[in-house]
Amino acid sequence: MVSDQESVRLIFGLKVKSLRQQLGLNYQQLSAATGMAVSYLHDIENGKKYPKADKIITLAKVLKVDYDYLVSLTGNKRLQPIIDLLNSDFIQMMPWEHFGLSPASLLELFANTPDKITAFISTLLKLSRSIQMSKENFYTSALRSYQDLHDNYFPEIEEAVKQARLSWSIDEEHVPGIASLEEILFQEYGIKIDRKLLGTKDVLKKIRSYYAPQKKKLYLNKSFASSQEKFLVARELAFHFLQLDPRPLETILLHPASFEVLLNNFKASYFASALLMPEDHITEAIQQVTRNPKWHEKEWVQLLQKYDVTPEMLMQRLTNLLPAHFGIDQLFFLRMSGNMETMHFEMTKELHLSQLHSPYANVLQEHYCRRWIAIHAMEEVHKKVQSKKYKQPIVLAQISQYWQTHNRYFCITFAKPSGKNSSHFVSVTLGILIDPRLAISMPFVNDSSVPVRTVHTTCERCGITDCAERAAPPVFIESQKQEEMIAQALEQLK
Repeated sequence: MVSDQESVRLIFGLKVKSLRQQLGLNYQQLSAATGMAVSYLHDIENGKKYPKADKIITLAKVLKVDYDYLVSLTGNKRLQPIIDLLNSDFIQMMPWEHFGLSPASLLELFANTPDKITAFISTLLKLSRSIQMSKENFYTSALRSYQDLHDNYFPEIEEAVKQARLSWSIDEEHVPGIASLEEILFQEYGIKIDRKLLGTKDVLKKIRSYYAPQKKKLYLNKSFASSQEKFLVARELAFHFLQLDPRPLETILLHPASFEVLLNNFKASYFASALLMPEDHITEAIQQVTRNPKWHEKEWVQLLQKYDVTPEMLMQRLTNLLPAHFGIDQLFFLRMSGNMETMHFEMTKELHLSQLHSPYANVLQEHYCRRWIAIHAMEEVHKKVQSKKYKQPIVLAQISQYWQTHNRYFCITFAKPSGKNSSHFVSVTLGILIDPRLAISMPFVNDSSVPVRTVHTTCERCGITDCAERAAPPVFIESQKQEEMIAQALEQLK
């Protein structure tokens, strides 16, 4: 994060550097003219130092500008876009240190090539205003990029889980139950659990958990399954064992106060999943499942039962372990929700590793491809619920061939109702890019019984002519064709 003081120093340094370069002065010449050390001038230009008034007067005189210009927070036409960037929400929100960057390093790049860079920056700022990106969306995007940067695998957290298991006497082969986790939370940290209060207030019924530090009490929503309760308690253990601060107190972060809060929430969730599904143990279990040359749905459901976890917890854990232990890093994870009465589908979470894969969240309110296994699985669960045959989450597989591309993904999807007596359903999907390595490490991708479907991202952008599942006309494709016809007609006029 960039403080107001840092922003003022950076703007001042930017002006000094720009004026020095315009006058054709090097550091030694400016040092001789002002009586200031070269190292001190360098620190000024990099936003590390802000000189006192007498030195600013000297700099203004040598650089042939007014004192007021140097200390103001505005600049000339070439510098103003960079100054706007330094004062923007973007620069304030960006978690620079987590990406090995600093605003000063970017500032140096901008200042060295100001003409083209400032035009680019100005474009970015205008674009950010037009799409109205919220602080929360920015933090979430930054977190996803942070996960991608590390292949979503964090060995220091995996090691911390092993140390915690030793400290709490949890054997590697043992899958801890809710009672043992609850006991550890009380014995180690003096925290009690309340399962009553959240259910008594209608406005809080959707909140999964809330931690009250002064009371040392973790409030849990009793309407959730034991697997979800275990995760929430394990997550609370993580906050205390890892000493994560700042941290959120509630489960669902609607408005995280900072990127650090969101990052620490992610670390606690990662720890919780690793505690319930130990690295070595579940890696071996995944190897046994994926060695099979045939796709078997039951084996995947058995993984849920073996570790007593939700489909989302399992699929998220796979995104940690597949890159680290199987060399599979070309993958995506997505969670979707669907209302079967209105047939409205929404992507509520996504993660892309190594590249921006398809599918992806579309902010234009277009209709997601109904051929996606993520949507098809929800439709299948809906049928089971209607016929009163639903017993547990279903898992389906599909090879998705993206229209007019060479991209083929092996997609595994779990789906279930989002609640009792509800028309809302949820699915979680892991998509793995099919390449020669995958066919060797996971033989079941060659199973001919797995359906293969040509898919696209949204109906509006899809040119598949014989699609029975189409939910909207291909307006984007039709617009492109119209433009091509106009271009051809104009060409004939030459």
